[in-house]
Amino acid sequence: MPIFEYACRNCKSEFEVLVQGEQRPACPHCDSVKLAKKLSGFAVGAGVATAVSTGAPCGSCGDPRGPGACSLS
Repeated sequence: MPIFEYACRNCKSEFEVLVQGEQRPACPHCDSVKLAKKLSGFAVGAGVATAVSTGAPCGSCGDPRGPGACSLS
């Protein structure tokens, strides 16, 4: 059961909800079903952290290319 992030188009609140099967979520603040699915920060951060250098040295080996650049991390 995935957790999705939504923004309510009615009251503009943002929230996360656990969606089961074909369940249609509703805003917990105003009960509206007019929702916009947001891009999850968790999903975005999962691939970006290893692909983009932070400019800081790796904490495992000190490689200046950053975390994930060497075979130790």
